[in-house]
Amino acid sequence: MIRYVALLRAVNLAGRNSVAMADLRAWMADLGFANPRTLLQSGNVVFDAREQATSKLEARLESEAAARFRFDITFVVRTGEEIARVVARNPFRKEAAADPGHLLVVFLKAAAAPRNVKALQEAIVGREIVHGDGPHLYAVYPDGAGRSKLTAALIERKLGAAGTARNWNTVKKLEELAC
Repeated sequence: MIRYVALLRAVNLAGRNSVAMADLRAWMADLGFANPRTLLQSGNVVFDAREQATSKLEARLESEAAARFRFDITFVVRTGEEIARVVARNPFRKEAAADPGHLLVVFLKAAAAPRNVKALQEAIVGREIVHGDGPHLYAVYPDGAGRSKLTAALIERKLGAAGTARNWNTVKKLEELAC
C-alpha cells in the first residue's frame, strides 16, 4: 500500500461546490481506499491504496466524483513521497519560516515547461516571485494573494496546466499526515 494525497480544486469556496469532509471520507472508503483522512474544509484527503499511477487515480476520482457529487471536481494526486519532496525542494525557505501563509505551492496536473515558467515570471506586475519545479510552482505573495494580479487564471494560462494551490502551512500538515 502507498499513501496518497488528493487535492480537490475549487470545493467549498464561497458556498459553491460544497463537499462535506465527512462525505468525502465516506465516499473514499466506499471506493475501496483505506484510511481516508481529510485536512481542513478545502478538499485535502490522505488515503492508502495499492501502488498505481497518480494520473490513473486522478481520472478515476474525477469520474466517480462527478457521479457522486453532481459537479465536476478536478483532482491532483501526489504520493506521500512526492509531498515530502515538495517540502524538501522549497526554494523559499526564508519566506516559509517568516510568513508561511503567503507562500503557496501550486500542484499542477502536468509539468510546466521552463519557457512557460519564464513567461509567467515576466507577466508578474507586483512583488510576487515564483519558482517552477516540474509539476509544482512555488509562489510568494508578500502582500497576500487576495488582491494580487498573479491569479490562478493567469498562472494556468501561462503555464498551460490546471492546478490547485495550498499555502505552506497546509503543505506541511499534509506532509505530516502523508509521511
